[in-house]
Amino acid sequence: MKRINIFLLVVFFLFNLRAKADEGMWMLPLLEELNYATMKKMGLELSPEQIYNINHSSLKDAIVIFGRGCTGEIISPDGLLLTNHHCGFDLIQSHSTTEHNYLNNGFWAMGKDEELPNPGLTVTFLVSVHEVTDSLLSGVSDDLSELDRIRLIETLSASMESKAVAGTHFKARVYPFFDRNRFFLFVYEEFTDVRFVGAPPSSIGNFGDETDNWMWPRHTGDFSLFRVYTGPDGKPAPYSKENIPLKPRHHLPVNLKGIEKGDFAMILGYPGRTNRYIPSWGVEELLEVTNPNRIKVRGIRQEILKQDMLADEKIDIMYATKYARSSNYWKYSIGQNRGIKRLGVIDTKREKEQAFDKWANALPERQLVYGNVLSDLQWAYTNRKQHVGNLQLLGEVFRSTEILVIAQQAEELAKTLADSKAGKEILDKKCEALKNVAAGFYAEFNLPTDIKVSKALFAAYYNMVEPAGRPAFYSNIDSKFKGNIEKFVDAMYSKSIFSSEEKLLAFLDKPVYKTLVNDPAFAVARSVGEKRREESAAIESTMERFELARRLFTRGLIEMGEGKVFYPDANSTMRLTYGTVSDYSPADAVYYNYYTTLTGVMEKEDNTNPEFIVPEKLKELYRNNNFGRYGANGYMPVCFTTNNDITGGNSGSPVLNGRGELIGLAFDGNWEAMSGDIVFENEIQKTISVDIRYVLFVIDKFAGAGHLVDEMTIIEQ
Repeated sequence: MKRINIFLLVVFFLFNLRAKADEGMWMLPLLEELNYATMKKMGLELSPEQIYNINHSSLKDAIVIFGRGCTGEIISPDGLLLTNHHCGFDLIQSHSTTEHNYLNNGFWAMGKDEELPNPGLTVTFLVSVHEVTDSLLSGVSDDLSELDRIRLIETLSASMESKAVAGTHFKARVYPFFDRNRFFLFVYEEFTDVRFVGAPPSSIGNFGDETDNWMWPRHTGDFSLFRVYTGPDGKPAPYSKENIPLKPRHHLPVNLKGIEKGDFAMILGYPGRTNRYIPSWGVEELLEVTNPNRIKVRGIRQEILKQDMLADEKIDIMYATKYARSSNYWKYSIGQNRGIKRLGVIDTKREKEQAFDKWANALPERQLVYGNVLSDLQWAYTNRKQHVGNLQLLGEVFRSTEILVIAQQAEELAKTLADSKAGKEILDKKCEALKNVAAGFYAEFNLPTDIKVSKALFAAYYNMVEPAGRPAFYSNIDSKFKGNIEKFVDAMYSKSIFSSEEKLLAFLDKPVYKTLVNDPAFAVARSVGEKRREESAAIESTMERFELARRLFTRGLIEMGEGKVFYPDANSTMRLTYGTVSDYSPADAVYYNYYTTLTGVMEKEDNTNPEFIVPEKLKELYRNNNFGRYGANGYMPVCFTTNNDITGGNSGSPVLNGRGELIGLAFDGNWEAMSGDIVFENEIQKTISVDIRYVLFVIDKFAGAGHLVDEMTIIEQ
């Protein structure tokens, strides 16, 4: 084991002979060793220590995990935080009402006393990163089965995490890299008092909406502002009026000079997940199962939601976040399948697998370790394929049926009611917990909409899955309702205690076990849960061979690519990617410039389409060329493209110049390279960012919130 780990230290990163400098999501502690010389030649003016340092202020201290799935950055000495509009969307929605519709009209706190608290929102800073591979694996025997190895590593990791932060307010997590071949310990500091400061109306922050999503040219001012607060002692603290704005170790200066083609650009953030080393059978699973399921189910639901949202402003606010979350990866899946086919991704994967097979069987000692890896991967993907599809459909369909989501939350209460030894105190706690869940749930639940969705999705599931793969409640539809799904759904909603908050609260005041378990929605939720466990068990039966083969495949690729220096897959840890501001040509006779302007917003205006409505104030500023110091050569820049390597989770990441100054805010990738999470497309893969000058123009000239710009450190050269 130690011999292998030492080898991995030498050839840490993985393989692609054609890789360019702009490909890769790099770990900050290794920049000096692996990337610094190249970055310096491209235009970096900072030292490695100015980017990552655990003892002194550095760029990493301004970059945060925003909530649970985005990136943000601190842009003032008073804890002002910038992220995407779509990252703050659910929070903007939560503060919106028909009387104060911040989604439609925007919001700007004109003083700190007007900033709005956000219970449950966290902002997390990286404190340090340390490799722990050798110490962690020293207690792991080669004789263990793969699943036992995984379980032991999880136990050892938990112990290591606890020891790392004992006696502090920090949090720690051990992350696996290269399919559990290497491990790093990350230490974090989490803040829980984060207040909403400002956001443009959706007609700016979400301009183009679904139509322009993942597309270039883009004209979206995708940003929102928050502020991090601490206790009076400067440490994390729950919300309190006595709390003070964070005094960060570092905040990003903002550069107004602008960009030119070829300029160096680096992005720091928290990319969520890539699968660059997935084998061809995994790509086939995406192409034939996962993506088609998501596309069909979400497409049906979204059409229903959109109709109801357009008809009623209250429903529009209520379902805005749900619709946005659903449609984002619905369209992503369409684009990914398109890219997989158009760019021949499966053939590319098979070529690499053929090279691996040839290498693995070239020597007897290699054949002993790696000889069965590809056949085991093929076997696992083949045998799990149907079950993966069924399990995914159970999630897509029945998590979208919202009455089942709240009904499933009552499972713990049912167990308590069934336990004769459970006392009144325990029962009261379970009831109170469900009441708390219900308060948030029903605030964003419209019964007629959910009934429509349920009817459509129950029918879609029935037609997509063979009888043996369906939950047992479908037999009840066939026997008692003669296959009439609509009548079954109507009966379920009319009789269920979960169809309204009033019914549920009345039940919780006097909970009865028989009433709960016989409730039609609860019964369906249980039926779905049983089928989910059945499908999970079927997949679990393939996991021993699958997990071992996956780990050995990755280890073998590293060994096969000895001497090459590349990067690990994204796994929600902080990474840096570097490249240049660049244009591109996605197809024959098609050319896209590297930037867009406010003129393009006006050209796209369409008052008959809510996605392309332009605010009157923005049109007035445009007509008068009133761009202030944020314009350039008579135009107002809006967005730009670079060839940086990003993925989901990078939303809200800062785009920085060679001096570490903020020039933009990353928010999207481009349609032509949607297969990029599987294979990086060197020539056409782009990051789409909103120009920081447009952000400040909207804050200052459009919103009249120049006091926020005054907080920032502005660089004009």
